Amino acid sequence: MSATRTETRAGHSTLSLKGSSLDHGTPIITPLSRIPTKSSKIDAIQLAELASPSGGDGTSEEPHPGPSFPAITPEMRRKANIQFITLCWTLFLGGWMGGTTGPLLPRIQQVYHVGFAVVSLLFVFNCLGSIVASVINVYLCDRIGFGWVLVIGAAVQVAGYAVSAVGPPFTVLVFSYFVTGFGVALQDANASAYIASLRVSSPTRMGIMHSIYGFGAFCAPLVATQFAAMPKWSFHFLVSLGITIPNIITLAMVFKFKRQHELLAEIGQPLIEHATAPSPETGTIYREMMKQKALHILTLFMFVYLGIGLAIGGWIVTYLVDKRGGGASTGYVSSGLYGGKSPPILSLPSLSDRLSSEGVTVGRLVLIWFNKKIGERRAVVLYSLIALAMQLIIWFVPSLIGNAVAVSISGLFLGPIYPIVMNQTALIIPPHLRTGCISWIGGFGQAGSAFMPFVTGALASSRGIECIQPLIVSMLAFMLAMWLLVPKGPSRSD
Repeated sequence: MSATRTETRAGHSTLSLKGSSLDHGTPIITPLSRIPTKSSKIDAIQLAELASPSGGDGTSEEPHPGPSFPAITPEMRRKANIQFITLCWTLFLGGWMGGTTGPLLPRIQQVYHVGFAVVSLLFVFNCLGSIVASVINVYLCDRIGFGWVLVIGAAVQVAGYAVSAVGPPFTVLVFSYFVTGFGVALQDANASAYIASLRVSSPTRMGIMHSIYGFGAFCAPLVATQFAAMPKWSFHFLVSLGITIPNIITLAMVFKFKRQHELLAEIGQPLIEHATAPSPETGTIYREMMKQKALHILTLFMFVYLGIGLAIGGWIVTYLVDKRGGGASTGYVSSGLYGGKSPPILSLPSLSDRLSSEGVTVGRLVLIWFNKKIGERRAVVLYSLIALAMQLIIWFVPSLIGNAVAVSISGLFLGPIYPIVMNQTALIIPPHLRTGCISWIGGFGQAGSAFMPFVTGALASSRGIECIQPLIVSMLAFMLAMWLLVPKGPSRSD
């Protein structure tokens, strides 16, 4: 049997079938429809789909079933760009929260008279908020929809900052980190799932959006370092509050509390079959998710990956100060000297966080083309090996400047891994489970961002800060081994 398509002058397509002898039933043909555009010269035609019986595993071979074409009118393209910019700002604020804690840790320890292990509770409860968000995100999206969940996440993030800003007792501060982590996780997961659902330029946009996250982590220490030296150190969270409140407004105005498939339709992406069908019970979705082997492997991978990243960002500062002789006012060499002293504009914690997050930002942005060239799976292997080599340099080379540069290079090559994992998840996981699985991977992966700094803090208290490098190196090797177990998804052109 063969099929041919004939196009008429009017812009319509017809499909004729040659041969009628079929061994396994008649193919299902999706009717062809003409899509109107504002231009009289361009006719966008939906491609026909020949659907055959699915395989025994019940999964689709294509990552994004259905026709694929970009926004077909200027208005749709404008909406798509506005949505993307809004989500980038949301991710910037998520990165801002992630880059805040490192420079404030020494001051928090001083104010509350707590050691490494106790102050690590900030990481633990921030992560618990992310885990809770990942569990209930599927339920929330099913019941109230994508647009509402984003706005709720932004409002919860604001509430967490409002509590932190008053400099509350340590137990309340820890709880505020739980609240903030919950809000940020809801936004991060749904933004990533939305971009992963795009059928045009999804990998590129994912890389750009998460580079903006890294840029937020780059900017936050510039402000946090200044407040760490002030009597009212907690007023840093007032700045965070001020830049987060507008996020609630923009999310409400742009996404208008609508569901994801409605918003995708507005930018010219056809509805897929499951979007218009009655939604399955939330419990059924959870059960389907738990049957996905790839979900558990990717979750464990992300657990280790995010743990490594936060362990480097949160504790490398203390390591460089204690083991490499970094001073409290060490900054850029070009800052010069004033009266025989380094200007206290950029301290070492700020410099280290900036180098690390700057590497993450640049890596996620400039390595997009390289990811496409060699393939995302190979890129993760290569980047992990380079990061491993940089951590060995930090471990064995006693040079403050050399170690600081190695931190930056580690960030450069570790940064692109997160958006790559999100892209690969979109290829491997069935589309109707994509949002829930991305939320699950991100949320439970965040457990690593609490586990690793907490373990590092406990080890630093008992055995000394020098233990962090052996721990990071071993976890990088384990992370690489887990990636090799991730099943391959179908290829996708960007």
